[in-house]
Amino acid sequence: MTRFILTRIASAIPTLILVSIAVFGLLRFIPGDPAALMLGDLAKPGQVEAMRIQMGLDKPVVAQYLIWVGNALTGDFGKSISTGQDVLPLILNAFSVSASIVLLGVLIAALIAVPAGMLAAWRQNSPGDVGVIAVSTILLSIPSFWLGLMLLLVFGLHLGWLPVIGYVPFSQGFWPALVYIVLPVTTLVLSEAGPIARMARASTIEVARLEYITHARAKGLSEPAVMWRHAFKNAFAPTLTLIGFVLGSLLGGIAVIETVFTLPGLGRLLVDAIYARDYPVVQGTMLFVAAIYVVVNLIVDLLYPFLDPRVAA
Repeated sequence: MTRFILTRIASAIPTLILVSIAVFGLLRFIPGDPAALMLGDLAKPGQVEAMRIQMGLDKPVVAQYLIWVGNALTGDFGKSISTGQDVLPLILNAFSVSASIVLLGVLIAALIAVPAGMLAAWRQNSPGDVGVIAVSTILLSIPSFWLGLMLLLVFGLHLGWLPVIGYVPFSQGFWPALVYIVLPVTTLVLSEAGPIARMARASTIEVARLEYITHARAKGLSEPAVMWRHAFKNAFAPTLTLIGFVLGSLLGGIAVIETVFTLPGLGRLLVDAIYARDYPVVQGTMLFVAAIYVVVNLIVDLLYPFLDPRVAA
């Protein structure tokens, strides 16, 4: 087990290095001079040159990368061109918003979808199984932004039960904050429950055909005992991989939902920085999102042996 954990942690380091190179290189492929783009068309040549020196663009590319990575490792992501604030606090504040919504949404979706998918598989071809498949397919077919807009229209505008704009952090009160995130969390739950339920159903059907399940039934165990005590771990392992993928992608990729619900999250911060040509914020946010994605997948890899001990063998 220890060797497996160390191997997975060691494999994440080259991934992070490659990610940092990709993030750094992507911005360098953008046409034009970043300093001139940020200052605008009316900037004088002296101002552009001063901005290039301030951003370190007068140095060789390799030196720029090493300086940037070295600063990032110490928590220095630079300063925002638009606001003059340190980039890392901006990212962390936005990430706290995204994380509170994504973690809650994915958790609720998993708690609903995993049992539903497993029960549907255990009663394969029954009316309940057909119902789970139908609902999952419908949820997969609905774009998340359209679903969010419909929830806003019904529960915010027509019924007036929930606010349609704004955000209140949990530091200012649990219930006021909860009211503002009900609709975005519900949107995520409905959007992600479909694929999770289908994966749970497919993996459970595969596990239910294995010999050890037949042996457990032959010993006289009840169906609930066979399913939850013997089949659950192996059936949940592939679903855990999907949940990790969903979690990692949503933490940096819910810009659409954050825009619909006017949430000051990480995706919204990245989109606004791109429009403002705020390169330090764009570069720092992309690196942070990529690192979060790698870390989430690393955690999933480390949890895998607890569900399937053969992985660490």
